[in-house]
Amino acid sequence: MFFELLIIFLIILVGGFIQGASGFGFGLVVMGFLPLFLTIKESTLIVVTLLLVAALSIIFKVYRSIDLKGIGILIASAMVGRVFSFFFLSTYGEMDSLKKILGFFLIGMVIFLLLQKKNTAPDQRIHPLIPISLGFSGGFIGGIFAVGGPFFVFYFLMIYLNEKHKYQANLQLMTIITSLSTITLHGINGDFNSNMMIYIFIGIIGVCIGTSLGMKWFEKLPNHLIKRLAMIIVFIAAINLIILS
Repeated sequence: MFFELLIIFLIILVGGFIQGASGFGFGLVVMGFLPLFLTIKESTLIVVTLLLVAALSIIFKVYRSIDLKGIGILIASAMVGRVFSFFFLSTYGEMDSLKKILGFFLIGMVIFLLLQKKNTAPDQRIHPLIPISLGFSGGFIGGIFAVGGPFFVFYFLMIYLNEKHKYQANLQLMTIITSLSTITLHGINGDFNSNMMIYIFIGIIGVCIGTSLGMKWFEKLPNHLIKRLAMIIVFIAAINLIILS
């Protein structure tokens, strides 16, 4: 048990560092390993709770850069996605086959992020279907696997390409809103249990340390290096999930 908790603590620490340094990646890293010890449902609820802690610890440092203009559609769409994901996770969250599906999905996310264009001029005339589709997808996938961040990242990179702090602040705001909705829905449904509390407690310590260290590197470490490291870790974790599930 001690060795298991130590491994989980270190994984969460790394995930928190990547979240603090690049704005996302915590769910991708931790969900690649946590389902090896727990069910998808338990893993998702633990990670979403820790994501809320991570986002709160980051947003207190960048809240002045929050820009609500233009993200209302994204928020509304993400909330709809979270409601749908609640029913899906409540019904199928205990199935082991979801771990294999998550493994393939994580590999798809790695490929998607690696193929993203690095230099794209921000488009001030974004079609409403873009935030609707990205918001719903991020909300739905995030509510099931706690890895919806890349969809929000893609949108915020389009509108805040050269505004690093606005990108970070609004990304964390989305994480807080969507995480709170998932925690509230599943909390009312009685999906949290006492066995999960020790993982959450250990995780809070790890994520606070990790995000604090990550934020210190936020100003000086190139984002592409952090993201590349995260992708390597996620890819290895995805292969483990597919083989071991």
